[in-house]
Amino acid sequence: MMNGFVLGGVSSGVGKTVATLAIVQALEDAGYSVQPAKAGPDFIDPSHHEAIAGRPSRTLDLWLCGEDGLRRNYQRGEGDICVVEGVMGLYDGDGSSTAMVAEALDLPVVLVVDAKAGMESVAATALGFQRYAETAGRDIEVAGIVAQRAHGGRHEQGIRDALPDDLEFFGRIPPNSDLEIPDRHLGLEMGGEAVLPKEALREAAASLEAERLAAVASEPPAPETPAEWDNSARAVDARIAVADDAAFCFRYPATLERVRERAELVTFSPLAGDPVPDADGVYLPGGYPELHADALESAGTLSEIGDLASEGLPVLGECGGLMAMSESLTTSDGETSEMAGILPAEVTMHDRYQALDHVELEATDATLTANAGETIRGHEFHYSSADVAGDARFAFETVRGDGIDGEHDGLTEYESLGTYVHVHPESGAFDRFLESV
Repeated sequence: MMNGFVLGGVSSGVGKTVATLAIVQALEDAGYSVQPAKAGPDFIDPSHHEAIAGRPSRTLDLWLCGEDGLRRNYQRGEGDICVVEGVMGLYDGDGSSTAMVAEALDLPVVLVVDAKAGMESVAATALGFQRYAETAGRDIEVAGIVAQRAHGGRHEQGIRDALPDDLEFFGRIPPNSDLEIPDRHLGLEMGGEAVLPKEALREAAASLEAERLAAVASEPPAPETPAEWDNSARAVDARIAVADDAAFCFRYPATLERVRERAELVTFSPLAGDPVPDADGVYLPGGYPELHADALESAGTLSEIGDLASEGLPVLGECGGLMAMSESLTTSDGETSEMAGILPAEVTMHDRYQALDHVELEATDATLTANAGETIRGHEFHYSSADVAGDARFAFETVRGDGIDGEHDGLTEYESLGTYVHVHPESGAFDRFLESV
């Protein structure tokens, strides 16, 4: 199994993603093949990883996958070294913090510290994070630091000199406006939209100590079950059409792997007006339908999906997919566009997020992704709300999270289902979907 290490931040906003990209570049320049990964349920940061590393980033989230599933997903990666970008601050998050992921994988932590306005205090901050692990009984090793936004010369040397012997200095990321990734609601722009200049990234990589980073990486324990999916999950005679474009871009690599291993997968673009492929089921992943609402309405593919759903074609939509399956979508500018019209809901965008959490749902009846009484885990992060008709049917009660109305999630109509929750295939939800179509 690959050696690896985890990049943990002292807080959100310290530049973990840029540090991750620079480290990937530094290791590749040193001759290593790198497998990127993300601790947490994010779709956006991994798109930047893939743009630099040239391979999909693995999603490592304890809440979504469980400990054994997390190790399996890690094991399915390819490369010499796995670089795992953390989520928020190292110890933040009660469902799957960076520290929890590092513990589950028994990987060392390289701490990203913002050194823009500090020198000796950078060392004090790092020491505090290391000592906290010891005093709090956290079974992780904080091995050293990368100094984000640090100048060379006296600034760098002052940080090096202040670090205790058991905290290594792995280099710095120099301040550079070309290394800033634009953001919007839901996070950074996607990796295909905001590609960092190669020259600036290589300059940052040159200030990192790639061989020392490679040397600190260690091998995690093997999963109890092999990386190959459980043999009980047999192939099904099904063809699944997956929406794939700028409006529907939030999907885990493991989900597509799971579909390909059990069924036939074909992609199409509703934004481009592609006709719906001949298929046994349609998957509309999350993304940014709100940024393309007019184009989606005029393209006509959503209308076709609505017609097919009314004839019994199973359609599964997650978050942005739910929005596209609704009757209408109103942007934060007040512009309303017609959507597929499958679900009895009108969706409205807001300036502030409406839900952000790990989620657990319990199925109240058999549905596309769960049998009655089963629970599935996922996450939600959306700026929209859904005004649902009074006679709407919900598939799930929320055990944790907000869902659609605070108590329920999973609008169901015909043979179709739309949820605000994103699920990972380790939840079993996609096995159930493949068996249902």
